[in-house]
Parts: sequence; C-alpha cells; structure tokens
Amino acid sequence: MRCARVRPPRALAFVDPVLTLALVAAFAAGALAVYLVLRPALVERRRRVSEVIELNSELARIRAELTAERTVLDERLAAAVKTLSTEALDANSARFLELADSRLSGYVRPLKDSLERMDRQLQSVERIRHEAYGKVTEGLTLLRGDQDRLRVETGNLVTALRAPHVRGRWGEIQLKRVIEMAGMIEHCDFDEQRSTTDEDGNVLRPDVIVRLPGEKQVVIDSKVPLVAYLDAVREDASDDERRARLLDHARHVREHIQRLGQKAYWRQLPATPEFVVMFLPDETFLRAALEQDASLIELAVSNNVIPASPTNLIGLLRAVHYGWQQETIAESAREVSELGRELYKRLATMGAHMGRLGKSLDGAVKSYNETVGSLERQVLVQARRFERHGITGIEQPELQPIQRQTRPLAAAELVDPAEVPLEALSAGADAA
Repeated sequence: MRCARVRPPRALAFVDPVLTLALVAAFAAGALAVYLVLRPALVERRRRVSEVIELNSELARIRAELTAERTVLDERLAAAVKTLSTEALDANSARFLELADSRLSGYVRPLKDSLERMDRQLQSVERIRHEAYGKVTEGLTLLRGDQDRLRVETGNLVTALRAPHVRGRWGEIQLKRVIEMAGMIEHCDFDEQRSTTDEDGNVLRPDVIVRLPGEKQVVIDSKVPLVAYLDAVREDASDDERRARLLDHARHVREHIQRLGQKAYWRQLPATPEFVVMFLPDETFLRAALEQDASLIELAVSNNVIPASPTNLIGLLRAVHYGWQQETIAESAREVSELGRELYKRLATMGAHMGRLGKSLDGAVKSYNETVGSLERQVLVQARRFERHGITGIEQPELQPIQRQTRPLAAAELVDPAEVPLEALSAGADAA
C-alpha cells in the first residue's frame, strides 16, 4: 500500500505575534531553568578546570625542578664516573705497565738487542757502501779517462792507417798472426817476403808463400783498402756520403783484385796452383764491398784470385796444416818400414852369430867333458899312487861331466837359410 507524500506548505499564511512572543518567552524561561539547573555543574566544572590548570602549572614546575635536578645529578654522576674512570684507568695503566715490564721484558730485550745488532750491521753496510761507492766513482773516473785516451789513440790510429806504408805493414802483421793461429811455423811451413823475378825482369815479392805437401806452395798477398771505408764509418758522415764512400771502397777492392790477378805469381813459381789468395785483414772489409758490388766474387774467380777474410784463411790454412800432418804420418810410416826392414836384416845377422856361438859352446862342453875324462882315467889314477908313500891330505877334486847342450835357434828370422837342414837335424836329435 502506497503512502502519500506529505509536502509542507510553501509558506505560513499568517503567524500570530503573541504566539511568537510566547514562544520566545518560553524559550528564555527554559534556558534560564536549564542554566539554574546546570549552574552547579558549571561551577564545579570551572573549579575542576582551575584545579587542572593549577595542577598543570605545578606539574610544569615540578618537571622543571626535576629537569634541573636531573641535570645537576647527571653532571655529578658524569664527574663521579669520570673521576672513577680516571682512577681506574690510572690504576689499570700502572698495573698494565708493571705487567708489561715484567711479562714483555723477556721478549722486548732480545728484540732490542737484535735491533741494536742490526743497527750496527746497517752502519757497517752503509760504511762499506760508501767505500764501494767511492771506489766505483774512482773506477768510473779512471774508465772515463781511459775512454778519452782510447778515443785519442783511436783517432791517432785512424790517422796512421791512412798512410799507405802503415796500412801495408798492418796487413802483413795481421796475415802473419792468422797464419800462426792456424798452427804454422815460419821458415818451416811458410816464408815471408820472398822475392822473385818475372819474365820482364820485374821483381815480385808476395807477402807469404805457404808450403804444401809434395813440394807445392800457395801465394798469399795482403791488401788493405781502408781509406774509403774509414771515411764511410765516420760518425759525422751523412747517409749519402756514407753510401758514396762505400762504393769507392768496393771500387778499391775491385782494383786490388785486377792488379793482383795481373801479377800471375804461378808463372814464376812452377809448383804454385793457378790462383793467389788476397787476404783482407778484417771481415767487414770484404762484406762491405760485396754489399755494394756483388760481382766482385765473379771478377776474382775470373782473375784467379781468391778473396779471403781471417776466418776463411784460417780454414784454408787448417786444411793445409792437416795435409802436412798426413804427409808427416806417411813419412813416418815410410821410416818405420825402413827401420823394420833393417831390424829384420840385423836380426838375421844376429841369429847367425848366435848359431855360431851355440856351436862354440857345444865344442867347449865337449872339450870340458874330454878333459874331465882324461883327468879321472889318467891323472888321478897316477896321483893316488903317492898315498902308498905316505903323502896324504890332498883332496881329490870332484868333477862331473856336463850332460847339457845349447838350445839351437828355431825362429826363421834368426836362422841362416843355408844352415836350416843342419839345425833341424840337431833339433830332432835333441828331441829324441
């Protein structure tokens, strides 16, 4: 069942003023009555509020006092704790120091002694280091002086080697040293500066002639193309200048090869093979020339010239020395063969003498045995007759014949071939 909506009236058509006043009066009377009724409660509430305010003020004051007292107490407590802590720390520190001194003295004292010893050793090492540093400094000073002198001497040597006669003499000395290093002896295995004359009457004087087995010999000539090479290795030389001077050095080597090939030593020395060894005193001379002109080897071969550095020449001379060793061994073998043949002949002669000596000894034994027989059979028999006439005291000699004979020679080397049958028969008779 639906309920109808009750709509309030849009406006009061008419309100009585008396009613309004009555309503206001009633409201005021009600309010007064309420006030009268509630006044004790309000007074009580106001009193309680005042008490609460006073209590809050008292609480705030008490809190302030407690805070002040707590601050003072905290300060006193902190001071007391600090004092107690300081005293306890001092006491503990003193006890700790005493304990450390008593407990750790046994460990600290050896460590202290070790540190003192190490300090003394370090001082000694430092002193030695200072002395060694001083010696090293002195040595470096001397070395610097030696280097300066060496630089000066090297400069003087370079200047001297620019002179042709000095270069030639240096090359000859180097050549002789290399030959001696190869184990050869002067005047036995090689000769120096031996002169010879060619067909045109020109005097040829090779630096060294090395003797080979079989009365052969090899000619070695020393050449020192050094001027252009020294200019090329200067410190202040530029790359272009160095390259140009090395080309000049290769050209000088080529000229030496051509001139040496034209001398043709083998024509004046018949026992010489058709080549000559051109000795360069340093390995770099030949290598630098070949780097600039690789055709130098072909040119040297075509001119019957063999370029040789010290290493190559030592190998060549070692081969020659080995050949001489083999020749010496062969000569010794020939001498041993001759000595053996002569010894064999002399053994045969000595065998003949020994055979004759044996025959002589056999004859002497035969004569001795015959003499003993004659003595026993004739002489002693006659001598015993003196005893019949009272002559005594003469001891008769005891002589025994010798039954042994000399041993004949049986070795074929000691027996004369003409006497072999007779000696064989004698040996057969002795065996029987």
